[in-house]
Amino acid sequence: MSGRARLTLCSAAATLLAACALLPLVDPATWILQAAVLLAIQSGVGAAARRVPLARPLTVAAQTLVTLLLLTLVFAREQALLGVVPGPEALRHFGELFQAGAEDVGQYAIPAPLSDGIRLMMVGGVLVIGLAVDTLAVTFRNAAPAGLPLLALYSVAAGLSNGSSDWVWFLLAAVGYLMLLLAEGRERLAQWGRVFAGAPRSPGGQPGAVAPVRTGRRIGMAALGVALVVPLLPLPAIQGGLLAGAGTGVGSGNGSGGTISAVNPVVSLRDSLNVNEDRTVLTLNTNASDLSDMYLRIVSLDDFDGTTWKPSKRHIVTVPNEFPTPTGLGPDVERTVISTRISAADGYAQDWLPMPYPPSSVDIKGNWRYEPVGMTLVGDHGEDTSGKTYEVTSLDVQPTAEQLAAAPEAPSSIRDEYTKVPDSLPKVVARQAEEITKGATSDSAKAIALQDYFAVTGGFEYDTDVEVGSGRDAIARFLRNKQGFCVHFSFAMAAMARTLGIPARVAVGFAPGSPQADGSVAVSLKDAHAWPELYFQGVGWTRFEPTPTRGTTPPYTVPDTSDSDTPDLPQSSESAGAAPSAAPSTSASCSAQDKKLEGCGAALPLDEAEQSDQGTPVYATVGWILLGALALTVPLLPMLWRLRRRSVRLASARHAVAAVAGGRHPTGGTDDLAAETAGSAVLLDEPSQEVAEAATAYVLAVWRELIDTAWDYGIEPDDALTPRRAAARIARIGELDETVAGSVHRVAGAVEQVLFSPRPQAEAGLSEDVRRMRTALRARVSWNTRVRAVVAPRSAMRAVWDLADRWTALKASWATRAAQLASLLRRRPSGQSSG
Repeated sequence: MSGRARLTLCSAAATLLAACALLPLVDPATWILQAAVLLAIQSGVGAAARRVPLARPLTVAAQTLVTLLLLTLVFAREQALLGVVPGPEALRHFGELFQAGAEDVGQYAIPAPLSDGIRLMMVGGVLVIGLAVDTLAVTFRNAAPAGLPLLALYSVAAGLSNGSSDWVWFLLAAVGYLMLLLAEGRERLAQWGRVFAGAPRSPGGQPGAVAPVRTGRRIGMAALGVALVVPLLPLPAIQGGLLAGAGTGVGSGNGSGGTISAVNPVVSLRDSLNVNEDRTVLTLNTNASDLSDMYLRIVSLDDFDGTTWKPSKRHIVTVPNEFPTPTGLGPDVERTVISTRISAADGYAQDWLPMPYPPSSVDIKGNWRYEPVGMTLVGDHGEDTSGKTYEVTSLDVQPTAEQLAAAPEAPSSIRDEYTKVPDSLPKVVARQAEEITKGATSDSAKAIALQDYFAVTGGFEYDTDVEVGSGRDAIARFLRNKQGFCVHFSFAMAAMARTLGIPARVAVGFAPGSPQADGSVAVSLKDAHAWPELYFQGVGWTRFEPTPTRGTTPPYTVPDTSDSDTPDLPQSSESAGAAPSAAPSTSASCSAQDKKLEGCGAALPLDEAEQSDQGTPVYATVGWILLGALALTVPLLPMLWRLRRRSVRLASARHAVAAVAGGRHPTGGTDDLAAETAGSAVLLDEPSQEVAEAATAYVLAVWRELIDTAWDYGIEPDDALTPRRAAARIARIGELDETVAGSVHRVAGAVEQVLFSPRPQAEAGLSEDVRRMRTALRARVSWNTRVRAVVAPRSAMRAVWDLADRWTALKASWATRAAQLASLLRRRPSGQSSG
């Protein structure tokens, strides 16, 4: 296999390995087989075009055309001309598919179902990245920048996945990129001649790898190992806080957590807490006699990883007519059936349905699904609460303190799931929980002690300006600083309860709103809230209120509640300090087909205008990443072109002439290259036409590089001068010393020799003469001239001139062929008779 074919194969393999990072995002993952086949065809077309050979732009154009035809054949066959040629109808179909795919990405949880739109985005994205990698690494023979599109592909996948196996996809992408770099290095090394392998490792065995290649492998594997190991070390986090690990809320769009989501709960929560103008988002009409417990629950967060809480992955079903009895609720606990009519404001587009807990039935129009474990409703196919009016029948569960104290141990199924605490949780959390509850003889007593510590006796302050971030010490930091808002309090109490063996989770929704004169209750933006729920067998999930100044204290946690005839009135939200809840962090609760992300929506009551800007669709993210890569690459194009041109002039031409002088084809291998590198000239006694042309090409390439190098450092070329006078001018303006000036004159003499001598002599060391001059000029000029010579070289203008010349030649060729064709059509067939 030739070096170029090997490089083509590695380019396609690197793209496919990086594309594996997308596998967890879609179920089933059969799309990657289709992408692999189409990528192989795309790479094969590029290899064939380079073998012809076609000009580089034509090679890229051919691959682009074939890619478009392939996508048309697969995705728009019925709308295309002849089933493969994309016309206006096919392009319109592509647009519709892409839009549908973007909507599906915004709606479905990970893994999303493989709809036609998502399949187009996946396969088309891989082909676009593959084309970019092949163009950079193979067509333009520069593998290093090819890492940018590979990085873009991996970054999109890593930003959307849940992070549990990110290292695997990073390893695959990195291995693919290293393969590409090593293949390019081997191909470049082969240009110098035959690639000699090391000695066989065993008698009669295969030779070992080339020493530079072997060293490159070791360096690459060492760097890859460091990249995988260093993130696992216990290094200090730059930022810390209770909620940053929550990632994003759930909904459409993009987020930093494990699902495709729109709302960062921390940012949205703090925005809601500090909003200047409050507004009503829900209006309630209820027959409940006591409004103090009229919390509206949206979603529960039950997955705790040590730094944050988020919903677990769960299945959803069709909404039943009657909901089952809540888990754990026994017949001895007093309860009252309550009917509540809820109207959502037009601007409140919430994907989860706010309801009193526990609900018994819901009457609502639209596409909604039921999640049985949390007893919540989620919107399906983009359904939300905006402008909706619905009726909820719920239970007002009224346990007594005695019933909580006498509650037996929870079943193992509950304990195993809801008391899990990761090893990363600081020991101080459990230790302080033990100290707070010291002397408590029951789980309920421990829970009340925790609640009172946060709300009353612990000296905590309610503060919406507290910074939040990520870090395993987040809860410990909150316990030490004693400042935060509802999310801090609820997260900390639930974590402490779990360390004590009490099943716990966090609920997100609204605290009781403000009673109105007409008997309704207004729930405003700032009533959004988060609170812990603890499980007691025989009672079920029970609300506690650790946040000071927010919500209402549950009566079963107050010793003298029975002596009071007047229930606590719900506190209305404060104008500047009320605490909306944390939106549920990234939810991976949905199955691929059943649960929509908009049905796992963020629990924050955000304005419609805010929601319109919350989510960035995946296609926009990909576009911005590619645009960013393009923005970084375009300013570097002059530098890349100049480096490439220098490499071709000083290496490729020299290798070619050495190969011809040594009696072999440039792609073969021989030791005759030493004839040039040994320091003596290759003198041709009887030069053939091929050898003479090669010698001339070599020397002229070196001369052009010398002229352009001087131009880069401020010495403009003068094409009117002879080589000898041009060399003298460069030595004079550049203030070169005698040794360097001699090198410049030696190159000029070689030019005159190959142009005018009947016996061309390919003198050795000319490339080193150019390098010596470049070093001398760089040492003489100012630092800004040195930077410009590298980043924005003046000689890069030749690229524009080359394009103009090629365009002129192409037009002339087309004109000539058109004239020949016209002449052929006018010419009368020789065998045709006149009569």
